[in-house]
Amino acid sequence: MRSIHKKWFIMVTVCLLVVSYSGSLGAETALETKPVLSLQIAKKIADASEAKAVAEGWNMDIAIVDDGANLLLFRRMPNAFLGSIDIAIDKAKTSARMTMPTRVIADITYGEDRKGGPVPGLAHMKGFTAFAGGLPIRVGNTVIGAIGVSGASADQDEACAQAGIDAVAELLK
Repeated sequence: MRSIHKKWFIMVTVCLLVVSYSGSLGAETALETKPVLSLQIAKKIADASEAKAVAEGWNMDIAIVDDGANLLLFRRMPNAFLGSIDIAIDKAKTSARMTMPTRVIADITYGEDRKGGPVPGLAHMKGFTAFAGGLPIRVGNTVIGAIGVSGASADQDEACAQAGIDAVAELLK
């Protein structure tokens, strides 16, 4: 009789372990399906952004961060302003953290007419940049990172950032 109970106990234990293990596979699969910005795609974004800058004759600093605002890639073109290094990085981090273009942050801070926005204090937050040139990188509605470009006018910075994102649009679907 004991051997029958022992066999049942072993079979039930094995079944519970299999069910438990298969349940944890679902969680792992969910994590694996989250879109992530790869270094390979970040390089393509930076290449296209730089190509736009070269074509226009602008010297840019280009920063790309992941969805946690961690620096993934930085590129400084020859003769780009040294002060723009931190600005490009801050634009990328701001855009990733706020999940919106830094131009929108500028509108909130300074107003669309630049005479004062509803939250002027944003301009004084450390590491927070409130002018155009930072754009989120999205897969659908999910922000997987951001690009920040600095070295020319805010509009030109944003044009380079957009050129980078446009170059990989098909990869971000």
